[in-house]
Amino acid sequence: MSTHILGINCAYHESSVALVNERGIIAAIEEERINRIKHAKRSLITNGDELPLGALNYCLKIGNVALGQIDCISFSFNPEKRLQSNVRLSDAVIEGNWGTQEGEDLFYQGLMSIPARFRDMGFRGEFVFVDHCMAHAASAFFPSSFQDSAIICVDGIGEIESTTLAVGAHKKIRVMEQIDYPNSLGFLWEKVAGFLGMTEYDACKVMSLASFGDAERYYREYRSFVDVTREGFRVDGDIARFRADDFSPLERLFGIAKIDDTLPVSRDHMDVAAGLQRVTTEILLNLANRAYEITGSKNLCLAGGVALNCVANTAMFERSRFERLFVQPAANDAGTSLGAALHVYHSQFRVEAPERFQMRDAYLGPEFGPEEIVEAMNELGAVYSLHASVTEQVATLLSQGYVVAWFQGRMEFGPRALGNRSLLADPRDPNMVARINRLVKHREDYRPFCPSVLAEDAKEWFVIGKDAASAQFMLMAYPVQQEKRALIPSVLHVDGTSRIQVVDKDVNRGFHALLSSFKQKTGVPLLMNTSFNDREPIVCTPKDAIKTFLSTGIDFLAIGNFLLDKKAQPATAGACVVSQSHLAADSAVRSANALA
Repeated sequence: MSTHILGINCAYHESSVALVNERGIIAAIEEERINRIKHAKRSLITNGDELPLGALNYCLKIGNVALGQIDCISFSFNPEKRLQSNVRLSDAVIEGNWGTQEGEDLFYQGLMSIPARFRDMGFRGEFVFVDHCMAHAASAFFPSSFQDSAIICVDGIGEIESTTLAVGAHKKIRVMEQIDYPNSLGFLWEKVAGFLGMTEYDACKVMSLASFGDAERYYREYRSFVDVTREGFRVDGDIARFRADDFSPLERLFGIAKIDDTLPVSRDHMDVAAGLQRVTTEILLNLANRAYEITGSKNLCLAGGVALNCVANTAMFERSRFERLFVQPAANDAGTSLGAALHVYHSQFRVEAPERFQMRDAYLGPEFGPEEIVEAMNELGAVYSLHASVTEQVATLLSQGYVVAWFQGRMEFGPRALGNRSLLADPRDPNMVARINRLVKHREDYRPFCPSVLAEDAKEWFVIGKDAASAQFMLMAYPVQQEKRALIPSVLHVDGTSRIQVVDKDVNRGFHALLSSFKQKTGVPLLMNTSFNDREPIVCTPKDAIKTFLSTGIDFLAIGNFLLDKKAQPATAGACVVSQSHLAADSAVRSANALA
């Protein structure tokens, strides 16, 4: 009889659900893809108990299991540990919010109500709170192929810790050392993002902006309040003021004003971003050296939101003594649902199971059959054609300069589009970045687009010092070979690098076939690949895909074996689409009803 374990993450943000049983990782889904709200929700003291019901409903459907059949729900957070750790700190806080007795009590009470709410919905199994750092560590080590590994988790905050060094061996993980708040690299990125006029979720923008700046200019200022030590790092909380909306210490330190609506991004702000990237790489390299020293393993697993920094990942790995690297594709808090489930599975339910579950791909979300696709196209009034295979037609269209949305198979888990919910274009066109930004993405011009490249051709086009499995998840950045740079201008960043996705035939046969066909036509074994969305979460359903296709400048949509041509669409197509907020609310209600 199967043992079904659900992992839940929703304490802060990046809400998600994962389902694990003896057959492996059955499903892992981010709630934002269902409710169509980026990051699912903001991280507030009042909404830690806002359950990811849409993702939960899909996981149960994919696993063909009811909530009443679930043996255990593992929640990737420990409310008791959080409450005990965060009310004794000397910290600049906002009254009633994080770090205050009132705020922490409110957060605790919300989280402690969750088990009873699941029981009201029919759950009869065991409910387990898992330490956040352990959920991160488990999300990286257990899906890796390593029998032993050093593990580094670098986050904003768990319950109180921001950084964890651990060691994994077979089916056990042991925490070795930890760094606690306010020493937080993740929060430092959030704070600097705010200083640069961005949101706390815009670390990727800061990383892109850093490539344009001078990393030396503000390095001394950073080091005046960020102490990089042999064991890790320390941050002066009086300067950072993570829990207060106060940037004045940083303004005095850098000698420039925080960006607001009246101030454009300047060279000064690029240099601030560049300094942060340098300090981050330095800290991660120190942590890697420390982890190697205390574990003795030649393997390294990374997790936590900071592990999405592909520039630092590559520099740290290639300059350290580790020989192999694995970064789980949903390294941010979304991945903790998977980690919590795997931790409980290995520690409580299947200790004697002969094998762990190797995560060879990130395609763990829902998929949709031809009938569901046709239903969505007909509902939205879209005109389409059916083909035995769309691969050759799409490769031809891409080689002719068209922008094609590619919707195939199961949705990816994690923030990167990896060839199943992707927007594709010809990397040879120097005007493609501006075109896609203007017609589809509507994002800053300094942000790069990334290439997906055939695995067998990757080293011919990119300078790869050490092979990393994480390159298949678009989590590594490599220099483009000098003689190839002029050939692929639309995926070449200002610093001469690209954040690549290596595509293996055995991992994604359909996407590999498309890249191979494009190579046959052009001699170039890679495509520009960005997420299929427009200032919204990556599309999940056929209706999401068709709506985004119809409302943007995308030329073609390849969805399953159906092909939609923008020029063939009637003016009335998509007119019946209801608002996204209505869809999100309706989805949550239907999910709750289905579980009750």
